[in-house]
Amino acid sequence: MDSRGIKIEWIRMKYDELQEDTVTRISLKSMETLMGRIEGDFFIEDTGLFIENLGGFPGPYASYVQKTIGNNGILKLLGYQGSPAYFETCATLFYKGEIKQFTGILKGRISSIPKGNSGFGYDPIFIPEAEERTLAEMDINEKNSISHRVRALSRMIEHIQTEV
Repeated sequence: MDSRGIKIEWIRMKYDELQEDTVTRISLKSMETLMGRIEGDFFIEDTGLFIENLGGFPGPYASYVQKTIGNNGILKLLGYQGSPAYFETCATLFYKGEIKQFTGILKGRISSIPKGNSGFGYDPIFIPEAEERTLAEMDINEKNSISHRVRALSRMIEHIQTEV
C-alpha cells in the first residue's frame, strides 16, 4: 500500500502482547518485543475504548472484551443508559533507529442501543462527539475523516515526511 508517498506493507505475526494499563505502554512493549524479529523501519499500534461510567473499562482490553461479551455485554453493564467515552490509538514507530509514539483520540459517547451495519467492533454503539449517528451508521470516508486511528497514523506519517 502507498500512503502519501510512503510504502506500507502489512506483516501478520503472532507474538505475546503484554498486558498493561495504557495503550501507549502496550504499543511500546509490543514494539520492543518485535524489534528483534522485524528488519528495518516499522510501526505497531494499539487501540482502547474508555467508557467513563465503567471507570475507563474496557480500556486497553477492548479487543478481549469485544470477543468475550461484545457490544450487548457493554450495554448490559451500563444498564442501557449510555455513557461518555473515547477511543484512543497509539502508533509506535521504529524509524531510523529511533522510537517515537503518536496518539489519536476520538471523543464521543456510548449509545443505549446498537445502530448501523457498517464498520466493526464497537462501531454500532459509539457515537462520535457532535454526531447523532454511530460509527456503524457512517460510510468509510466519513468514519476515516474523524477516526482516532487515522489521527494517530496521520501524525506518524507527517513525522516521517519531515524526516526524509
